[in-house]
Amino acid sequence: MHLFKKSILLFFLFVAVTSACNQKSEGEKKSNTKLIKGLYSFGPEIKSFTDCEEGREYWVADSAKTLELAYSNFNFEKPYEPVYIEVECHFIKSDSLIVSADFDSTMVVTKLLKITKEIPDGPCR
Repeated sequence: MHLFKKSILLFFLFVAVTSACNQKSEGEKKSNTKLIKGLYSFGPEIKSFTDCEEGREYWVADSAKTLELAYSNFNFEKPYEPVYIEVECHFIKSDSLIVSADFDSTMVVTKLLKITKEIPDGPCR
């Protein structure tokens, strides 16, 4: 019986430690989230974003599932027409086995804040 009590105590201790570690990971993810502005182009083979400030180009992964839908609602006649977007995102290393390997990093969009056909004056022009 004594061994059973120790096993239960050990189990609850493990659950508590695991729970604490998971909370820290979620906090770290939030701190890695950035607000970024730039030009987004979408088509059958390429999903790219160009940062207006730095001029760097990124592959785009739409984890929010709203960016591609909002882009397609513009009903462009040709693919790859650039639009101005403002998004919350984080960056990961691009997968070397797919098209995104041509880009240094992949921008993972977590929230679409703004999308417009009108590209503002300034570094985005």
